[in-house]
This record gives sequence, C-alpha cells and structure tokens, in this order.
Amino acid sequence: MAEKRTKLYHHLKKWLEKAILDYGMIGEGDRVLVGVSGGADSLVLMDLLASPMVFTPFFEVLAVHIDLGFPGSGEDGDALAAHLTGERHAWVMDRTDYGPVAHSEANRKNPCFLCSRLRRRRIFEIADERACNKIAFAHHRDDIIETLLINMFYGREISTMMPRQPLFGGKLDIIRPLAYLPEAPIKKYAVERGFPVMENRCPTGKTSRRAYIKNLLHTLEKENRQIRHNLWTAMGHVKPDYLPVKGR
Repeated sequence: MAEKRTKLYHHLKKWLEKAILDYGMIGEGDRVLVGVSGGADSLVLMDLLASPMVFTPFFEVLAVHIDLGFPGSGEDGDALAAHLTGERHAWVMDRTDYGPVAHSEANRKNPCFLCSRLRRRRIFEIADERACNKIAFAHHRDDIIETLLINMFYGREISTMMPRQPLFGGKLDIIRPLAYLPEAPIKKYAVERGFPVMENRCPTGKTSRRAYIKNLLHTLEKENRQIRHNLWTAMGHVKPDYLPVKGR
C-alpha cells in the first residue's frame, strides 16, 4: 500500500468516502460488485474501494468484467485478469458476443442502447449469483454532467445518473462512488499507479452521442472554464416555478 499513499490518492479517497457517506452507498457487510470495464475510471474505482477506508464500514468487493467480444478484447481481458490477480482482487470475467450483436446489420440504428442493456442485464445476473447487494459503476462527475445534456438533447427530459439508485424494491442498489470527482484526477491517478488501461475497441466509441457531448463541452470550455462546474451546480439549483411545465 505504500505506493498508493500519495497526495492524489488521499484526495481521491476523501471525495470517494464523502460520496459514500453522503448517499449512504455502503453499509456493514455489503457485498459490492464493481463493474470493471478495463478503462482508467473503473480500475481506479476498484483500487480505491479495495484499499482501507477511514469512515466506511467493512464490506466485500468483487470485480466483474464483461468481455463484449470485439476483436482483440480477449487479449485485453487476459491482461486485465493478470492485473486483478496481481492486486489480489476477487474477480469474475464473462466472455460474451454482445458487442458484435449490438453492431450487427439488424441493429444498426442504436447499437449503444442494446450493448448497454445486454451488459447491464448480465451484471445483474452475476450480482444475484454472487449474492451482491450493491453494484458500483465508475461514473464520475463529468459523466453525470454529460448524461444531463444527453438526456436533454436526445431524450427530451431533464435527468441524469444518480449517485445512488435503488432497484427491485431496494433489494439492489447501483452506486457511483466517484460521483464527486472530475475525470482529470482519476485519469492522472491511473497513470501514477501504472494501471494497464484497456483500449476502447467499440467501433462507435468515438462517434457516439457521449463523445459528441464531451467534445462540445471541451469547445465551450475554451470560452468559459466554469462550464462543467456551472452545470453541476445548476442541478442543485432547480427552480420549477421558472420552467414552462405543460398545463401550468
């Protein structure tokens, strides 16, 4: 653990634990399934959750990787398995063909939706098989901001991802312990720790709606560096009386 005790490590741990405490994400004896895609965000989340906590009670963590079946993903999965084993994490790897199926000729209109749906369903199944009552995803503050804009631009609603989302009558919770943290320090910590970050092999990864919104925000930040901060703050300053709600 000595190599983790850097200033950046303590910064990330502080805000991770604050999010966990603020939203009651984890309780004594919980079994937490951590969705590990192999990207920097998920590797950092797994590392932080598996390291000693100051204010959070004892719980267990299980890394779960869903191999989507894109060309080259098998080799990536082998490297990830070696990393998780070396870090002494408990892990499960599920090999699937979800990626090619979602991008097939029969589903060219919206491959991201089907791929995400199939992947999430399988994660729910593994959580049930392994008696996990919490599922932790590595969505950070920038992801939450981007989802707000995606839902407004394409879904015609004002909504985003919640830091904690109860499902199935409270039997299972989706939690996002990185919710308070922006993307930049997370990526920096992954480099600091030398994590084997996997390449995103999705053929539509660079042309997705999320990629478009991310690029749009980067462009807007050139004029106003507070854009992301302002959007994050605005979610806590909603004024329903100044929204043109239908029927009012």
